[in-house]
Amino acid sequence: MATISMPFSLPTLKPRTLRRVNRIIFLFCFCFLYFCFLGVRRSGMSFASVSKEATGLGVRVTEGEGNLPKVVLTSSSGSEAEIYLFGGCVTSWKVSNGKDLLFVRPDAVFNKKKPISGGIPHCFPQFGPGTMQQHGFARNMDWSIANSEDLDGNPVVTLELKDGPYSRAMWDFSFQALYKVILNSQSISTQLTITNTDDKPFSFSSALHTYFSASATGASVRGLKGCKTLNKDPDPTNPLEGKEERDVVTFPGFVDCVYLGAAKELHLDNGLGDTIAIRNTNWSDAVLWNPHQQMEACYRDFVCVENAKIGNVELKPKESWTAEQHLSVS
Repeated sequence: MATISMPFSLPTLKPRTLRRVNRIIFLFCFCFLYFCFLGVRRSGMSFASVSKEATGLGVRVTEGEGNLPKVVLTSSSGSEAEIYLFGGCVTSWKVSNGKDLLFVRPDAVFNKKKPISGGIPHCFPQFGPGTMQQHGFARNMDWSIANSEDLDGNPVVTLELKDGPYSRAMWDFSFQALYKVILNSQSISTQLTITNTDDKPFSFSSALHTYFSASATGASVRGLKGCKTLNKDPDPTNPLEGKEERDVVTFPGFVDCVYLGAAKELHLDNGLGDTIAIRNTNWSDAVLWNPHQQMEACYRDFVCVENAKIGNVELKPKESWTAEQHLSVS
């Protein structure tokens, strides 16, 4: 077979044309990298979280209800937790036997039009009603992944929330919230740190509105005796002051009561065979809530035992406040 050879050479580019080609190549690369970065940011992840996820840690991001991104933590012992980036809300905590100790209400929606009703929603920078929407805005905003790591087989993820136009329309301050979640074989721990990044002081109140799976008629809480109480039954707008005299507090009907100066450790018997120790650092108060027949479809299946900071926390610029919660089951 004959082979035909023809001379061929690349054209010689003038310096001006070569510079133009180089600029086009540079702009193409820059745009490509920018849109890659933008896609990751919009998904609620950071480059650090993506690279760490690829190392095989027990932290992965997947699609949850309503196509919302959620973080799944899996420990080496088989326990698991789920955290939605919308609201920074822990919605599931399962120990190794597969039993979920948290509760999400059947009327919960996952469309960003309202907070996720269940799990461990944030109340920040306001607990309850006040000058802004009920329980503040943190549970209505997208959090991002700041970091993830592995501690001897126990996965850890840190979420971050910063101010934006939505928050500033209600509360005109610059802030950073970091929320670390640590999963162990029989426990889940959280650490919330609020930092004032503004040039002026601000104050806030906060709570973790934890929904526990329970048999409401059989559930009880120990450790509240002696606390000053603000009982919102029968009139939530005019709480009755009192003192808790019971060793064991139950949920016989509608319950909405604040306990000021609560102990650092409470014990919840969920009426389903589990005792959950609720320990805290710097959450000075507690709240018990069950809506009873106001939520006929599900009130029998959960109780809320909330760590809270009812009184205002005052932070000057660059100051921080940290509170921790540790839930363990036996």
